[in-house]
Amino acid sequence: MIKESAPKSEERIRYGMPTLYQKENLVHFAANKKHIRFYPSPSGVENFKKELADYKTSKGAIQFPYTKTIPYDLIKKITQFRVKKSKINS
Repeated sequence: MIKESAPKSEERIRYGMPTLYQKENLVHFAANKKHIRFYPSPSGVENFKKELADYKTSKGAIQFPYTKTIPYDLIKKITQFRVKKSKINS
């Protein structure tokens, strides 16, 4: 699902986590005991602050608890944003 949002990206392991890479790290993700942790960088969190209001966030990470429905459409939007951002930065 995430890979569809960044079809030209490569799948890599960075910092011990699955990562999508396209000229730079786009997003990382990891499964924890109570949530999925998604790392779209600080810009990915900041740009979607309103949509993420119901989730715990930090500077560059989002926690999606297993007790809530995973917002796949939002994850796709954030990943697509990161792809566009990486093209601008290159």
